[in-house]
Amino acid sequence: MSILVGTVLRFANLTSKPVWIDEFATIVFSLGNSFKTVPLNQIISIDVLLQPLQIKENFAVQEVLQKILTEDIHPPVYFVLSHWWISLWPEQHLIFAARSISAIFGIASIPVIYGLARLSFRSVLIAQLAAAFMAVSPYGIFLAQEARHYTLGVLWVIASLCCLVVAVRRIQQQQPLPITIALAWLVINVMGISTHYFFIFILCGQAIVLMKYWLNPESRITNLKLWWTIYAAVIGTICTGLFWLNLFLYNPYTGELTQWIKNSDKQSLMPLAYRSFLDLLNPIFQSLAGWITMISLLPVESPHLGIVIASGLVMIIFFVWAIPIIFRNFKIQYSSSENHLMIQTFTGILLSVIALFFIITYFFGIDITRGARYNFVYFPVVMVLLGAILAACWHQNIFTSPAFPQFKVNGKSAVTIMWIMGLLSGITVVSNLGYQKYYRPDLLLPIIENISETKPVLIANTHRSLAETGEIMGIAKQIQKTNSPINAKFLIIPENQQFDTATATLIEKIKTLPRPFDLWLTNFRTVQKTPLTLPSCTTDTQALPGINGYEYKIYHCL
Repeated sequence: MSILVGTVLRFANLTSKPVWIDEFATIVFSLGNSFKTVPLNQIISIDVLLQPLQIKENFAVQEVLQKILTEDIHPPVYFVLSHWWISLWPEQHLIFAARSISAIFGIASIPVIYGLARLSFRSVLIAQLAAAFMAVSPYGIFLAQEARHYTLGVLWVIASLCCLVVAVRRIQQQQPLPITIALAWLVINVMGISTHYFFIFILCGQAIVLMKYWLNPESRITNLKLWWTIYAAVIGTICTGLFWLNLFLYNPYTGELTQWIKNSDKQSLMPLAYRSFLDLLNPIFQSLAGWITMISLLPVESPHLGIVIASGLVMIIFFVWAIPIIFRNFKIQYSSSENHLMIQTFTGILLSVIALFFIITYFFGIDITRGARYNFVYFPVVMVLLGAILAACWHQNIFTSPAFPQFKVNGKSAVTIMWIMGLLSGITVVSNLGYQKYYRPDLLLPIIENISETKPVLIANTHRSLAETGEIMGIAKQIQKTNSPINAKFLIIPENQQFDTATATLIEKIKTLPRPFDLWLTNFRTVQKTPLTLPSCTTDTQALPGINGYEYKIYHCL
């Protein structure tokens, strides 16, 4: 049942949301194409701009590896799998193909999380609850509907945790880890790192948990016969990690493609005490938002203010009711002789990884809490712990939350209420009322159509990296998807942060166009902070709505 529900939610409206920068990167590199083929400093058509999305005949996996290793910063495993999958589909179903492989991995995580919970706690009920909440988790659905590598990363995390569970039990029993498990653990870890570098965080969490046993003088666990297979898996994993770390650090694109999560150099070197209050609070609230949406997310991104307020109020009431229940039953399971070991293990991993996130954010000036998607590394841990906690609640006859003592239900009803909240939250995500895309060309295009109407349009932006190419490709793809009647051309101008060459290039290029036309500047960054003055063009002064991902300004050129 959980697999069926999870499948429906992950494939519902799969292609309805606009494609954004990261998804374009997945598609382009999976096709063995390059963003570099898009001309800069030239006025181009929509076909030229979207040329990197065209499927080539007989394109080979070697091209995928070459492009991903020389033009991107991510490891290649997911892109190779996506390459094979996309090659099975016709070009008109490109977006469905790109997102569906992620959705399939997301569906696979449901039975796999069942297996991890069953292996860890040896309880069918805990396994069923973990799978049930994985199926409806709004965060899990968000990841599954992205044409990105996070759901595959989740599978590797779960598989690696399975090996850790076996290792911990063997240590407790003073028995060596079978060499087949150690070898499988090594292979899984290698594949995990080769899928996403953030997989290293879950490995660090596992290492911290294992260190607790290694340092225990009462267990005599430093015996080489007991630990040698674990040592082998650890050493092999470290060697793989160092290999990919070397590629990442010396990749020429690392700086420009990770700039969005970095604080300024000045701020990152500034002691915590001298940073602004908001700088200190933002990572905490960003993390809280990510944790909350693993369980619940009502339509807080609805265009209607009343729905937003009502959704926020219901979520607050729900968590005020649910959090005491979760903590109470966590204590029950932690005190249980049967489940204490695994509760302690998973809690240790979860707290360790979260602590590492905050250490990197606060002390290294790299705010990885900005991207909720990076929480994929500990998302399975949360689901397993949630299944274990709610299993303790399941068999209680009369159940109340301290926040609402007058609201009495039995344990099964309490768990059902939480699952229904998860289901409604999953529906919220697939209805595009929560976890909306970071860039919304679907909202910008109707504004362009309404203002420019039948006039030709030139859409221009400035370029630092493939991200800016992806921004303007999003608009072009939306025009193509909706069969928009606007006659649009595009111009991408390299940005120079010292000299305002972008403005000069823009003025030169618009002189070649027949008048009248409308110029739309989207995310057009220049050295000068004052509004641009363009010959024979007047600025549109009407108040227009803000659009996620796009700062835009309109000029009517007569």
